[in-house]
Amino acid sequence: MNILILGATGFIGSVVAARLAADGHAVTELGRSPARAQLKQPAIDWRQADLSHMTKPEDWDDLLAGQHVVVNCAGALQDGLSDDLAATQTDAILALFAAAKRSRPLIVQISARTAGPAGDLPFLATKRQADEALAVSGLPHLILRPALVLGRNAHGGSSLIRALAAFPLMLPLAHAQSPVETLSVDDLAEAVSRAAAGNLRGDMVLAADEALTLVDLVRLHRQWLGLPPVRVIALAPWLAKPVTCFADIAGLLGWRSPLRSTAMTVMSEGVRRAKAEGALLATSAAATLAANPSGVQDLWFARLYLLKPLVIVGLSAFWLLSGLIPLLVPAQASTHFLPFMPGAAATALTIITCLIDIALGAAVLVRPLAKRALLGMLAISLAYLAGGTLLEPTLWLDPLGPLVKVLPSILLTLTALATLDER
Repeated sequence: MNILILGATGFIGSVVAARLAADGHAVTELGRSPARAQLKQPAIDWRQADLSHMTKPEDWDDLLAGQHVVVNCAGALQDGLSDDLAATQTDAILALFAAAKRSRPLIVQISARTAGPAGDLPFLATKRQADEALAVSGLPHLILRPALVLGRNAHGGSSLIRALAAFPLMLPLAHAQSPVETLSVDDLAEAVSRAAAGNLRGDMVLAADEALTLVDLVRLHRQWLGLPPVRVIALAPWLAKPVTCFADIAGLLGWRSPLRSTAMTVMSEGVRRAKAEGALLATSAAATLAANPSGVQDLWFARLYLLKPLVIVGLSAFWLLSGLIPLLVPAQASTHFLPFMPGAAATALTIITCLIDIALGAAVLVRPLAKRALLGMLAISLAYLAGGTLLEPTLWLDPLGPLVKVLPSILLTLTALATLDER
């Protein structure tokens, strides 16, 4: 069969695509940035497209031609510079349904539990709107509502669970006793595979039949990482609000933090399924982790995950302050240039370099600009080192180490570049 997968570069989409390809289907995968995924899976037909720009039925005609099944694994947690919830989860998907009425492929919608107090959140409301439209569309369909998805890889909430599990000395948890149901990503792929084979239709919840709390799940992951037990520190929910506020601001700048208010609201209620007949049996969290033994790379990832935003913010503060402080007294800051140029030129050069530092410090906070800003930081740092060495080599002997301190800044920038990718 010919199968089109939306969001195929994501955590869930990549596993579903691999399973369907292994089943012998001809898979076409759609993603915003599929270049790296195409290198990993060159045999699959990759198409680049942004769902937020595909909000008319005619936008889907070419993609749907000849497809027997469409699997929607795409989604976003919250509006921000990188995501438009209404366009991605509702407008584009409704346009897809309208276009699909001509060829009538099977639609497999990976959704979520959209009922409950958190159901009015834009993330769940847009999912629910698409689900309801699919249910009355007359198209053959299957709506899958998985619990928290676990697998060999991690993204979003599962990444945060690993990071919390690797926290040193203690486990600081808000909503520690919130119920959390899980699902193996392989079980989700199995459900999609069975749907493609014609065995599943309708609306189905998927979760392992076990009762876990957040603290149980974090402890399981800590054991999986090979770390000794530590004390759990239950945090009052209000203590998490400043973190959530900063995460929401980061989301507006394009960073997809799992600590944003949507995720925290869902977690405060708990990740539970609405009990329904016909739900498939699913692998427990412990069995899922045991089937995928951790390696040192998993421990590195878990320890670096919460350090990554601190590295970005630290670099931003370093460059902003290095540009702003000299502007308070530009004449004094320009004295290093006076032996080599007139006073006016020295002051102008000081102001220019300060503005460059400020621009780089601000740009690195904006996710679409972060990589270019980090590369700019490397280039400017090397230029400062070369210029300082040529014009005033005695700065290397300065007790305050103005040139020596550039070296750890370069290393921190390289660390940020190495951990910048989200998928």
